[in-house]
Amino acid sequence: MVEQSTQSDCRPVMGGESVITVVGGSPKLLDDAFALALMCEAAWSRFVADSELDRVNQADGARVDISPLTVALIQEMTDGFELTAGDFNPTLLPRVVEVGYLASLVHEGRVTKVPEGARVFDTLDDIDLDEKSVQLPAGMTLDSGGIGKGFAADLIAAAVMNSGADGVMVSMSGDVVIAGESPQGGPWLLGVEDPFDEQSHVDIVRLVEGSVVTSSQRKRRFAQGHHLIDPKTGLSASTPVQTVSVIARTGARAEVLAKSGFLRSTPEYLEWLPSVGAAGLVIDSSGERHESENWKLYR
Repeated sequence: MVEQSTQSDCRPVMGGESVITVVGGSPKLLDDAFALALMCEAAWSRFVADSELDRVNQADGARVDISPLTVALIQEMTDGFELTAGDFNPTLLPRVVEVGYLASLVHEGRVTKVPEGARVFDTLDDIDLDEKSVQLPAGMTLDSGGIGKGFAADLIAAAVMNSGADGVMVSMSGDVVIAGESPQGGPWLLGVEDPFDEQSHVDIVRLVEGSVVTSSQRKRRFAQGHHLIDPKTGLSASTPVQTVSVIARTGARAEVLAKSGFLRSTPEYLEWLPSVGAAGLVIDSSGERHESENWKLYR
């Protein structure tokens, strides 16, 4: 099969190196895709003073006007909280900062401003969200974190395809979303990173559409722990699980489902994932791999 025209680039955005590959379509689609990524970062980053999410977090219970982009992100957060029964909790920002994740790892000088009195909430029911504004309870802050990367990749992939591309792959610091045809015309072949060797893969998966996300406790480690916080304890999750990889229909969904892999027993977690339309691969501290029954469908 003849390879289609392909354009690809790697640029620093969304907290790390992001790669976007566009198959077919207009030459300007690649620049448009990165422009949307920068728009998401400017609206959602906790490291950007006066980003929309920062203004929401500093509002201390007041209503804040926000863009449709941020409305959609907060809706994804509440959906993820419900789907995982609170394993994914976007209000953990005060605890994430306490373990040491205060400053941006890629933009020197950018730090998170956590308002006084910020605390963790065990329900999101009191978030008042409409089509153009949001009101959080006093003391609640939201962290876009991984779900922001996954959801940005979803939005970019959809925008590129809606603009006439034949296929697209968006990788936001490892959160991968694909749609349409690969450059070779068939499924996309995506490597799953080895937690003990970043240059190697523990598996290769084939996707026609959807997302594969890998979350790791080995990368963002600080003096007081790692960034994957257990909502029940407020501390870094204590688990032998090193990485959790999830295949799901969207990057946002894969991100929130990956969090549960560090909080639930591995057998329970891998049995549960297919019931919510996902597949998973867990690598523990001994290097042993554990996969859901449906993971093999993607090899």
